[in-house]
Amino acid sequence: MKKLVLLGALALSVLSLPTFADEKPLKIGIEAAYPPFASKAPDGSIVGFDYDIGNALCEEMKVKCVWVEQEFDGLIPALKVRKIDAILSSMSITEDRKKSVDFTNKYYNTPARLVMKAGTPVSDSLAELKGKNIGVQRGSIHERFAREVLAPLGAEIKPYGSQNEIYLDVAAGRLDGTVADATLLDDGFLKTDAGKGFAFVGPAFTDVKYFGDGVGIAVRKGDALKDKINTAITAIRESGKYKQIQDKYFAFDIYGK
Repeated sequence: MKKLVLLGALALSVLSLPTFADEKPLKIGIEAAYPPFASKAPDGSIVGFDYDIGNALCEEMKVKCVWVEQEFDGLIPALKVRKIDAILSSMSITEDRKKSVDFTNKYYNTPARLVMKAGTPVSDSLAELKGKNIGVQRGSIHERFAREVLAPLGAEIKPYGSQNEIYLDVAAGRLDGTVADATLLDDGFLKTDAGKGFAFVGPAFTDVKYFGDGVGIAVRKGDALKDKINTAITAIRESGKYKQIQDKYFAFDIYGK
């Protein structure tokens, strides 16, 4: 009888364990070539704001994060075929992408900018870009913006697999400039040795048609994971964890209004 009671107690204790112990790992897609949001450390590990935010969200949701590296333009296809469960890779929330995936609430919001040689005159009309070679990351919102807004003005749009490749060609003079997220350009290029002699030029780009309503986490259409992540985003902002991560990388409020 005592053995039966003991076995019963053990069974109850197992059933009462936190349910997250049985949760499947959350496979998160990321492109680790977008500093300071995501890049590779010398030891090959992923570092950056996106990576830290993702780990904080997984900790809040009590699930294990498994990071899956993928080139940016392959992230949505990978999500659709269930290679990954979510995309956390500085992906802007746009109406065009909403046709393919669902997005969580934003987790940050910054404008796009144009970087060229310091002192290059670029007015709000952008007319000075005629004949200029502008590098953009393939599959990004910046590529669409450049093709629909800058190309008709006479700019030559050159797509690349990663922003790091663009920086190399800008520094070498093979490109006249690049359009990308302002924070990415500042930390990933302008503040580096390669970025010396270059600067932001022209206006900030914030058109919702191209740049959406901030940056969110993409999940499959109809996936309940979206609500769980939204709850976790709210929780880490209220707990101060978000600000702790933000202050590690930025000297301003990257979340935006």
